Amino acid sequence: MSHPYRRYVALGDSFTEGVGDVDPARPNQVRGWADRVAEVLGRAAADFGYANLAIRGRKLGPIVAEQLEHALAMEPDLVTLYGGANDILRPSVDVDDLGTMLDDAVARLRATGARVLVWTPFDPGGSATYKLLRGRFALYAEHVRETADRHGADVVDFWRLREYRDWGYWDEDRMHMAAPGHQRMAIEVLDTLGLDHDLVPLAPISRQVPSRREAWQQNADWMRTSAAPWVKRRLTGTSSGDGLSPRFPELTRI
Repeated sequence: MSHPYRRYVALGDSFTEGVGDVDPARPNQVRGWADRVAEVLGRAAADFGYANLAIRGRKLGPIVAEQLEHALAMEPDLVTLYGGANDILRPSVDVDDLGTMLDDAVARLRATGARVLVWTPFDPGGSATYKLLRGRFALYAEHVRETADRHGADVVDFWRLREYRDWGYWDEDRMHMAAPGHQRMAIEVLDTLGLDHDLVPLAPISRQVPSRREAWQQNADWMRTSAAPWVKRRLTGTSSGDGLSPRFPELTRI
């Protein structure tokens, strides 16, 4: 299997960093879909290099401000960019401004001749918590598709990947994909790029249907361990990524 890519740079937040896909042997103790894609690409090219600049908790503005110039300096021929979900989850956001920011970033990347892959957000209609913001996510998804059309970027239409409504693809925090979700996403990325690969889906994590009492306890635990800390960070202006460095700040082989 051969491919034209020798320098792949991944930009974004926790989605691209790999949060939820635990691997104690790797930087920040996570693996993720981008590592999985890079492993496939690296097997087919001896001179292949991969950088992952994504840091959890980053909004789109900081992603562009902190990661874009660094990425451009590495002269990548393949770039993936995911961002915006952390903005949309804030109490107030101008989704049109978010779309403009994404459009400007993709335009700069595409001007170098690099192939660029972006994502729509996932459709939160199946979530009791996140579906309240479904309109925001839907509007941003259209901005993403429009940007991709305008600049000739590729799109992973996360909105239409309905299998992700199975919580077995997600971590217990209900915010990040677990290993099966990251594996499925790696397959989708490679398929979207039109690249041959040998990745196969992992079975979703088996989660028993809880009784009413068990569901109440699970929801209470989630509020205490995941939702409340997230709200606290929003109120205090802190981020889960504070103090973290990019996992692979320079082109490397993994």
